[in-house]
This record gives sequence, C-alpha cells and structure tokens, in this order.
Amino acid sequence: MDTVNVARRRRPDALAADKGYSCRRIRLWLSRRAIEAVIPSRSDQPAAALDKRKYRGRNIIERRIGWLKWCRRVATRYEKLAESYLAMIKLALIQRCNRLLEPSDRT
Repeated sequence: MDTVNVARRRRPDALAADKGYSCRRIRLWLSRRAIEAVIPSRSDQPAAALDKRKYRGRNIIERRIGWLKWCRRVATRYEKLAESYLAMIKLALIQRCNRLLEPSDRT
C-alpha cells in the first residue's frame, strides 16, 4: 500500500474491498489519508462500521469485470501496451452492448 502514490485532489472519498482486505494495517493506511474504508470485518476481528449502500456498489463493478472476462483476449491480457489493452477493453464493451441491444428471437 505504501507504494501507491495518489495526489490529494484525485484521492477517493471511500475504498470498497472484500473481507480479504480487512486488516488493521490497511484500515490505518486509509484513515491516515482520510479515505473511508468500506470493508466488511472478518469473523475473527472486532466489528467495524460498514456502509452497506456503498458496499453494494462494489458488486456492480465486479459484475462488469466478469463481463469483460468473457472476452478471452482481455482476460489473459495478450496486449503488451496499455493503449492496445484499453482498445481491446473498449471493443469488448462495444460487443457486450451490441449483444444486449440486438432484438431477441426468443418468443
């Protein structure tokens, strides 16, 4: 976490993560930077406050990433350059949108 360098004006208000990131060190790192930790507590830790509305938003991101991984080229990251990889992500999103928009033949 200490290798992450985020400028103050770009720093998020909150960070949502799963229980795997629930440890004292990460919570302290976030609080020192005035970032709200939206991380559920593990059963072996004292319960911490959790904004369930913000945590539910994490699921939306997870599902979108799952959609992208249907495209094998994106999931395995064949592209070496970030520009090419971003282009493949955009193509995968366009393909996904086209699939959702095309009329269904099921009646």
